[in-house]
Amino acid sequence: MEKYNCKITGKKIKKIINFGKMPIANGFLKKKDFKKEFFFDLTVLFSEELSLLQLNDHPKPRMMFNSKYPFYTSSSESMKLHFKEYANWAKKKFLKKNKSKIIEIGSNDGTFLNNFRTKDIEHLGFEPSKNVSDLARKRGINSIHEFFSRDSLSKAERFIGTTDIIFGANVVCHIPNLIEFIKTADKLLNDNGKIIFEEPYLGSMYKKTSYDQIYDEHIFIFSVTAISKIFNLFDFQIIDAIPQITHGGSMRYIIERKKKRNYNNKIKKIFEIERREKINSLEGALNFKKNCELSKEKLLDKLTKIKKQGHKICGYGATSKSTTILNYCNIGPDIIDCIFDTTPDKIGKFSPGKHIPIVDYKNFTKQFYDYAFLFAWNHKKEIEKKEKNYLKKGGKWITHL
Repeated sequence: MEKYNCKITGKKIKKIINFGKMPIANGFLKKKDFKKEFFFDLTVLFSEELSLLQLNDHPKPRMMFNSKYPFYTSSSESMKLHFKEYANWAKKKFLKKNKSKIIEIGSNDGTFLNNFRTKDIEHLGFEPSKNVSDLARKRGINSIHEFFSRDSLSKAERFIGTTDIIFGANVVCHIPNLIEFIKTADKLLNDNGKIIFEEPYLGSMYKKTSYDQIYDEHIFIFSVTAISKIFNLFDFQIIDAIPQITHGGSMRYIIERKKKRNYNNKIKKIFEIERREKINSLEGALNFKKNCELSKEKLLDKLTKIKKQGHKICGYGATSKSTTILNYCNIGPDIIDCIFDTTPDKIGKFSPGKHIPIVDYKNFTKQFYDYAFLFAWNHKKEIEKKEKNYLKKGGKWITHL
C-alpha cells in the first residue's frame, strides 16, 4: 500500500483525490513526440497538521522549467499592469531608504523587476528557465539562470545578509523543497528583511471549484493558515495577507523573522474565517473532492449536448490549467477542434496528453465556432475585450466553472 507523506514534516498524510495520469502541463509537443510523452499520477494530499494541500508526485523541476519554457509574463497586459502596481506598493511601503536590495525568485522575463530599475535599488532575479532568463538579460535585467537555493548563492554574494525583500509571484507553490527555500531566504535577508509573495489561494479554489489550479508546477496550494504554520517552524511569522484578483483569486503574504509579538487582529480574523469555512481542515478538502467530481460530470454533460446539437467547439488560451481539465475530463480533438493561443512557442504544436492542435489566435475570427471554451478564464475581461466581435456574431464562451 502506497504511503503518502507531507513534503515538509515527512509525516503520513491523507489522500484526497487522484486526477489520473497527467502529462507535463506546459509540455506542448509536436506529433513526432507523442509516443515518448511523459506522464505521472496527479494525486492530491492534505496535511491536517499544517492545513496544507499538496501533490504527492510531480515531474522533476528541470523537466518543467527548462530552455523551452513556453510562458512569458509580458504576454499579458493585465499582468504587466498588476506587477507595476505590486512594485509601486512595495516601494512605497517597504523601500523608503536611499539604498535597497531586492531579489525576485522565478523572475521569468523580468516584467516585475523592470519596475525596480532605479539607481537606489539593486535587484537580482533567479530564473531556472534559460529562454526567459536570457530574454530578461537582453532587456537589462540582472537575471541569473539558477534555481533559488543555497547552492546558487555564489552568484549572489553581494546579497547575502543584506537583502531587504525577497519577492515571488506564483512561484513559491512551485518549489518542492520549501525548507531549502526558507533557509536560503534566511541567509540572504538582513535583520529586518521581508519575504513577500503571491500565490493562488486555497479558499478561492474551493469556492470556485477551480481544480485546474492543480497541475505539476503547483505542488502546493496555500491558505493563510498553512503559510503561518509552515513559516512558524523556521522562526518566521506572517504579518499580513492581502487578497488579489489575479489567477482567479490569490493571496499576497508578507513574512518576516519572528519578533516578540502575537498575530495582529487582521491575521487572527483570517484564521477564524478559514476555520469557519473549513479551508484549514480535512473536511474542506474532502468537500472539494466531491465538488470536483460533480464539476466533471456537469462539464461532460454540457459538452456532449453541444456536440449532439451539431455545434462546433474550439478552445481559447492553451494554458497550463487547461492540461488538467482536458486530461481529467478526457476531452480530446473529437470534442474540441483546436485551441487558439498567442504564444509562439505553443502555436503549431499539440496540447499535452490529449493532443488538440494549438492554432494562432489571429485565425480565431476566420472560422466561426459556436462555442469557445475559455481555458484562460482568469484573463476573461482582457480576452473578451480583444475578441468582442465573437459575441456579436452569436458565439458563446464556456468554462468548466
